[in-house]
Parts: sequence; C-alpha cells; structure tokens
Amino acid sequence: MEGTVRKTVVISAVNIRKGGTLTILRQWLEEWSARTEQYRVIALVHDRSLCDFPGIEYIEMPWCTKNWAFRLWAEYVTMHRISLDIEKQDGQTVWMWTSLHDTTPRVKALHRQVYCQTSFPFMKPSLKDFWFDPKIPFFTMFTRWAYKINSKQNECMIVQQNWFREALSGLIGYPMEKIKVMPPRLQPMPATAGQERFPYPVFLYASTPDCHKNFETLCKAAVLLEKEVGKDRFKVILTVKGNENRYARYLFSHWGNCSCIDFHGLMTRQELFDTYAKAHCLVFPSRVETWGLPISEYMSVNPEGRMILSDLPYAHETSAGGNAVFFDCRNPDELAGLMKSVIEEK
Repeated sequence: MEGTVRKTVVISAVNIRKGGTLTILRQWLEEWSARTEQYRVIALVHDRSLCDFPGIEYIEMPWCTKNWAFRLWAEYVTMHRISLDIEKQDGQTVWMWTSLHDTTPRVKALHRQVYCQTSFPFMKPSLKDFWFDPKIPFFTMFTRWAYKINSKQNECMIVQQNWFREALSGLIGYPMEKIKVMPPRLQPMPATAGQERFPYPVFLYASTPDCHKNFETLCKAAVLLEKEVGKDRFKVILTVKGNENRYARYLFSHWGNCSCIDFHGLMTRQELFDTYAKAHCLVFPSRVETWGLPISEYMSVNPEGRMILSDLPYAHETSAGGNAVFFDCRNPDELAGLMKSVIEEK
C-alpha cells in the first residue's frame, strides 16, 4: 500500500556456501522474496550468486570465511554496525534478524532468532580427526562455546529434530519451550520409475569425504564380510573417489584395492537417486548429523529397502517408519553381521 513503511527483515548467512545449509538458505530467501512488497528484506551472504532471488537486497561478505577471527569480527562488530546503518536508513529499528548459521550476532533488532544447523557440539572428537581435518574437532569445541553467546537474546531458536532441541537446551540452558523444531523441506525427487535392483546385493553409502562420516567403519566391515562369505557376493558403493582430501586419500590407500568396495566418486543427483532405487541397502555410519538427508532420500524412492544406521538419535528420528536396524558406529564386526543378514535375505 502506498505510503506504508515496510518493516525490515535481515537474514545473516555469511558462512553458508554448500550442502544442506545452502538449501535451507535458498528456501528461506525464496519464501521472503514473495513478501518483499510488505517487507524490506536484506540478506548477508558469502556469495549472492549462490542464492539470488528477486526483491532481496544483498550484502556480500566473502572475507568472513577466511578464518574464525574474521567470522567473529563479522558477527559481533560488523553486523552491529550494519544494524545501526539500516536503522538510520529506515528511520526505524530492524524488525526481525534471523541468523541461519548457529551463532547469535550482536545486532540492534526488535526480534531475533537463530537457526541451529550444526550438530558438532554433540560429537566426541577422536585423535584421528585432528590428523584428517583439524578444523572439525576444533569447530566441535568452538561451537559448544559459540552457541551460548547472546543466545538468551533470541526470542526463539530453531532446530531440525527433537533430540537436537533437548540436547541444545541442556548444553546452553535455553528454555526448551522456546526452541522450535522445523524439519527440513525435501527438494523434489528425480524420477526413478522402472529401475530394477542390482542383480547382486549392493550396499550404498552416499556422503562427502569428511572424517566424521566414518567411512572407515564400513570399509573394515566390508573386508570382514568378504572374508566370511567370499568374493563377488556383494558390492559396497561409496560416493568418494579417493583423491578429494587427506581423509579420502587415507581411505583409498587402505581399501582402494578391495574388490568388494567401489570408490565411485561424486554422483549427479539423477545418478544418485537411480542408485538409491537399485541398491538393496543404505548404510549410514556417520558419527554426527543434524538430519541425515540421504536417509530421507533413500526412504522416499526405495521404501522397502533395508537401512543399517548408526545407533544415534539423529538416525532414529530421521528413519522413523522405515526399514532400519541400528549398530554401534565404532563396531565394524557388528556392522558386518548386519550386512551378512541382508545378503542372506536376498
């Protein structure tokens, strides 16, 4: 309406560049893009080209990801200045400030909320993690502290699962009733009609080569299983090539010659969903997840397919209603036994 002053909404997401967090950022901005006649919407992002929607004003801050000192400066100094500049421009305080990447920035706003997407505070790092990728264990320790800063200033906090809600409340002392559970919205699935299963038992693990994904437990289990049932009885497909990073090179150097393990590498979305439809079993040994998207994707295209998942809260919640069994993600012997039962059923 002419003459009506729009309220200002700010979404800060300067650290988001890939994966599920980028999907959530895009979904969030897409929804606000449809409301820009009523609201002035400003997005603080790493790269506008990753999430460009009409009607939204962008402030690009690529320097924030260079190191944690820059990130902290952005959260607690730069964003405060931006909130004051917006107030001067509009003649009114920012109406709503939403942080989509875990930390609660120091800003001037009438309402504040934070979307907590990182479950690393609830993972126990191992010594190997420091060798494969020291950023992960250090990030685990940092986020336990960062979640607490300014958290009481939020009107609400947003998480994807109920276990996360309970754990976060216990970690930072934030009232559980003010933590909202918002499961991720799945993207449209590629068509997989007419796909026939592989003629031999196939176990699929679709994930990125990060050390907390725990590929080595599956590789060890595959070797144990092959010794017991013999060669050419099954195949394990990994979406890791073996040259992506130090962890991937470690995996390939130890198990790259195993005939039962296929280091397939990254798949296109269509190829991945075709493989979901044809695989007999999804194995997901990850040590920590916010959701575990491949579990939901596999269930959507292969509802009768078996799943062998880490015996952790995220996997139980995400796989609810599916054909799943659970194992200690540090125990390759237990995993090998469960994989053997899939082969015998086949």
